[in-house]
Amino acid sequence: MPLAGGEVMAEQASMLAMVLDAPGVALRAARIPVPVAGGTDVLIAVHACGVCRTDLHIVDGELAWHRLPMVPGHEIVGTVVAVGPDVHRLGVGQRVGVPWLAGTCGHCRFCDNGHENLCDGAVFTGYDRDGGYAEYTLADARYCFALPDRYDAIHAAPLLCAGLIGYRAYAMAGGPRRLGLYGFGAAAHILTQIALAQECEVYAFTRPGDERSQEFARALGACWAGPSDARPPAELDAAIIFAPDGALVPLALAACRKGGTVVCAGIHMRDIPGFPYALLWGERCLRSVANLTRADGEHFFAVASSVPIHTSTVVFPLTRANEALEAVRTGGIDGAAVLVPDARLGDGVREE
Repeated sequence: MPLAGGEVMAEQASMLAMVLDAPGVALRAARIPVPVAGGTDVLIAVHACGVCRTDLHIVDGELAWHRLPMVPGHEIVGTVVAVGPDVHRLGVGQRVGVPWLAGTCGHCRFCDNGHENLCDGAVFTGYDRDGGYAEYTLADARYCFALPDRYDAIHAAPLLCAGLIGYRAYAMAGGPRRLGLYGFGAAAHILTQIALAQECEVYAFTRPGDERSQEFARALGACWAGPSDARPPAELDAAIIFAPDGALVPLALAACRKGGTVVCAGIHMRDIPGFPYALLWGERCLRSVANLTRADGEHFFAVASSVPIHTSTVVFPLTRANEALEAVRTGGIDGAAVLVPDARLGDGVREE
């Protein structure tokens, strides 16, 4: 039942959540208290939560843990059911999206200069704050997004990180005419559709032998798809690396023309091997993407309102979160895995 002021009905006093107790250990299903919205927080009934590779890095211990136990998940779509006393821009019953960036200090040199994504005091959903692998979650209303009506919860969820980070990386690529995407998963399949809408040629690179993903890329409109160790048929203006493999960096640099840009779009990457300076020479640029800003979200969702993005999704019940993570780990699905609370699967949501 929707309530104001952060109260929760007695029958909603506990909720199902998938909890990470330690890195490298499977998530466990648990009943934990429904959190109470205070301050600028809103309580959100989770409709869907995408499974991001960053979740996998956290669960596998590839990122230093910030807080344990922890509920992962930062591609959250849900409905506000309670608001804290200091919330003014969201109301009960409103649909919202919750991204990775959960809060910033608001006064450091980065925040003051439009780079809140680099704030040293930033906190993150599903890392510092409990995330969306649960029936309910808290989020700071100031960091939530309104979502375009054209997307239902399942298809909107991957937009909240795969879409946002891909779009930020694309902006850093400098308006390429020929764009290479290394690693063709959730982010790449969304970005391909945006790039094609802007008349960009897309070249998709996958693990050698992954013909299924290559065919998926071609079906979405990529003009070429092949293994990551192959040279594309034309020089690239820019390349974005989504796969967490540092060995792809020299390959991407070699595929780019002089003056081209290689963007590393992941939060974690295995070590980059040494490579000849000649690959960087010619004013090629190598850079990374870190997190996102709220302005990124506003710009991206404006694009998503006008460009019909089809997110290819595989739905898992919340209690099968470990299976969903394994599917992401092995590249076993095309597109994005999305968790739906088990109780909602009875509302006409199809389980894959």
